[in-house]
Amino acid sequence: MSSRPVQGLPLLPGFSFRDPTKTSFHRSQTLGYRNGYAYSRHPTVGIGGERLYVNQLSQAELDELANKRPTLTYGKAKQAPPSDFVPAHVAFDKKVLKFDAYFQEDVPISAEEHYRIRQVAIYYFLEDDSMSVMEPIVENSGIPQGKFIKRQRIPKNDCGDHYHWKDLNRGMNITLYGRTFRIVDCDPFTQVFLESQGIELNPPEKMIFDPYTELRKMPLRKYVTPSDFDQLKQFLTYDKQVLRFYAIWENANSMCDEKRSFIIHYYLADDTVEVREIHEKNDGRDPFPVLMKRQHLPKTLVDKKKTFPSCVLEISDQEVQEWFTAKDLAVGKSVTLLGRTFFIYDCDKYTQRFYQERFGLDFQPVHIKQQPPEEVPQIIPPYNGFGFLEDSLQNCFSLLPTPPKKNIIKMLENDHKVLRYRVTLESPDPIDRNRCFILSYFLSTDMISIYEPPVRNSGIIGGKYLGKTKVPRPGSTVENPTYYEPADLIIGATVEVFGHRFVITDADEYVLNYAESNPDVFPAATLQSLRDHFAPRRAAKQATERELSATGRNRQELEELVTQVQDQMRHHNYLSNGSLREAFLHQDKDGSGFLDKAEFLALCTRFNLPISDALVNKLISLCLHGEDKISYHDFIRAFS
Repeated sequence: MSSRPVQGLPLLPGFSFRDPTKTSFHRSQTLGYRNGYAYSRHPTVGIGGERLYVNQLSQAELDELANKRPTLTYGKAKQAPPSDFVPAHVAFDKKVLKFDAYFQEDVPISAEEHYRIRQVAIYYFLEDDSMSVMEPIVENSGIPQGKFIKRQRIPKNDCGDHYHWKDLNRGMNITLYGRTFRIVDCDPFTQVFLESQGIELNPPEKMIFDPYTELRKMPLRKYVTPSDFDQLKQFLTYDKQVLRFYAIWENANSMCDEKRSFIIHYYLADDTVEVREIHEKNDGRDPFPVLMKRQHLPKTLVDKKKTFPSCVLEISDQEVQEWFTAKDLAVGKSVTLLGRTFFIYDCDKYTQRFYQERFGLDFQPVHIKQQPPEEVPQIIPPYNGFGFLEDSLQNCFSLLPTPPKKNIIKMLENDHKVLRYRVTLESPDPIDRNRCFILSYFLSTDMISIYEPPVRNSGIIGGKYLGKTKVPRPGSTVENPTYYEPADLIIGATVEVFGHRFVITDADEYVLNYAESNPDVFPAATLQSLRDHFAPRRAAKQATERELSATGRNRQELEELVTQVQDQMRHHNYLSNGSLREAFLHQDKDGSGFLDKAEFLALCTRFNLPISDALVNKLISLCLHGEDKISYHDFIRAFS
């Protein structure tokens, strides 16, 4: 069944049929994008996915057919190539016309202004003939400003026309969505563009500013109070200006002769006084900052009758004859404030300058000799044995002890570095003398731990014998503690661990390597003892390595010789029937795998092997074990 329609059949009932293979009945897409730009194309398939057999020529081919002329006598006529088409969105990309404008807005609810002038900028985008209106943001204007009209094509009239750049000029009014804007000027690019298109521009106009905004820029009027003294004037003149005096209070009624330091603040704005206490570290007093709150302090009270109560809640002007002022405070004099006598011995620089400019007084500080407090010796209690000595000592220095400082550099450099020794317990009990322990010394923290490997059927539970801790040396004291160091751990030395004595019998090979790489930590005697202890072990290891290397070379040479022997046997067509192996096994009475050299040569002569004498002698030399013994297993393998 073909997908193409049958030509020639009328579109009548009974002459058409439905194609069941068609499942898609949407129109084909004719809009596409290339290099970020939209372009249209001709549809290639119809509804139902049928192929459209229509004119599929491109625009360039159609232009070429339209310009084709009849052939002349002297050949085809030459024609100029058509110019390339440039879309408007490419030609005018990022090209914008800017006009400066303003509009007038009525303000009916304000008594200070009746209208408001708002300046705007009108942008015309040439690529798609869209416009936008932006209003610059004015600080503290109280008006939402910024984007006034978003970018769009703005209608010009009710007929569906839109504004074009030809409709814009200087010195004209333009109505956008019912609001009239007055265009006064444009930028240089807009002027050059419009003149290049043949538009005659009107002369620019002067921008009109908002009268209320200009009024706010004018300085405010200043009013001067004619009164000589005014509390408001005093407050505005001396606000946040404070005189500061340093004083001491000698409390004669105290059990001990103490001198407490205070700060006297005199506020010039309202003639109030405040007394604050200076607290020192560990003075034994509550850290309450204010001794006398900020208030007016009376200097002289009115004489009252004896029958008048002496205790009142508040002091008014009727009970006070004179209040304290700045004249009553001076450096080097005593002043009584609410029954407490303070001696003023110094003041700050602002107070000195104020008294010198106002009263002509030059204050000099008074040196007060205070006896230094008696130093109380700190007695450290004896160590109780719980925890580390450094941790327990921190409880004697502070109520909130902090952990002692650690050597972080040493911990990072020696992390996971452990020296291991094999030790035995020194004890009169023979069972304890046979016990074996592993002593580990951690270089990062200088701590020691002891572990006992479990032994089956020994009757002793193995495992951790001593956790990680610092072990003091014999004779160490609490005042001057000394602990075991790597230099103290020598082969054969005795280590005393909390009343138990251990003898070092062996060490890990890493101990010798670490001692040789750090000769400044270990004394020469300790390093030499370690070298003497490991000398036999190193010699045996080197001999084993040499023997293994020699055996490897002999084994390789033997394999090559076996290959040569087997090649000669194939050349002489010699087949081994196992009698040679049986003869050697019969001759080997003890089954050691070795035979005397004389017996071995006699057996080789009896079998008359088809091998050259030089090759046999070389094979015997490789199988030689010692001077008189020969390993016949390797020899027989060559003839198998």
